[in-house]
Amino acid sequence: MTSSDRIYTAALVIIGDEILSGRTQDANLAYLAKWLNVQGIRLSHARVVPDVEEDIIDAVNACRQRYDYVFTTGGIGPTHDDITIDAIARAFGVPVVIHPEAEEMLRAYYGGGLTDARLRMARVPEGAELIPNELSAAPGIRIGNVYILAGVPGVTHAMLRALEGKLKGGLPVLSRTVGAKVGESTVADLLRNTEAAYPGVQVGSYPFWREGEPNANFVIRSTDAKAMNAAAEMIFSALARMGLDPVDGEI
Repeated sequence: MTSSDRIYTAALVIIGDEILSGRTQDANLAYLAKWLNVQGIRLSHARVVPDVEEDIIDAVNACRQRYDYVFTTGGIGPTHDDITIDAIARAFGVPVVIHPEAEEMLRAYYGGGLTDARLRMARVPEGAELIPNELSAAPGIRIGNVYILAGVPGVTHAMLRALEGKLKGGLPVLSRTVGAKVGESTVADLLRNTEAAYPGVQVGSYPFWREGEPNANFVIRSTDAKAMNAAAEMIFSALARMGLDPVDGEI
């Protein structure tokens, strides 16, 4: 594999008791995966951890050693239970400090309304850099290959926009979908044989039921457009020969 063919990978650590309890539904994973794809980076792993320092430390350390990039969401607000900064500082073995530029932004934004609680949003692991946030003064944070983002989707998106085009990436992952009224088990061999025939192609199967009938969408992914299309045509043609009336796209 040449350097231009290198696949850059990322992991997402979603932090928050509210996610695990079901009180809040995560809305950042799908957005981040699509955003990373445009940057030429593949989201390869995601996990959810509670607001427990040791769990956050273990997750961040495991992911930052294995993947090129680690993104965390949640736990960087102004309240006492927002412990992500403290946990990640411990993961890197550095103290937590007030970032002077972040403090200046918060003072300009809140004026006389800057409380001690709001000033907590200027705390960073020592040596960290800020990620601009166009929606409010509270920035995101980068330390090493870890990018610490807010949990609120709109703010997360704003922080990601500030990073567009600034991450070293590889080739974007392309995708094409073929749909058919068929059960997974009927075409399991076809999908496996297609992946074997086209190295570097991944075939995902996403089954569902409609009006009591089995259906499935097959998503073919690759960084190579030619290989992706050839694999999609192989699946499409095989389904047609089976009399399944496939669709080039989702059903």
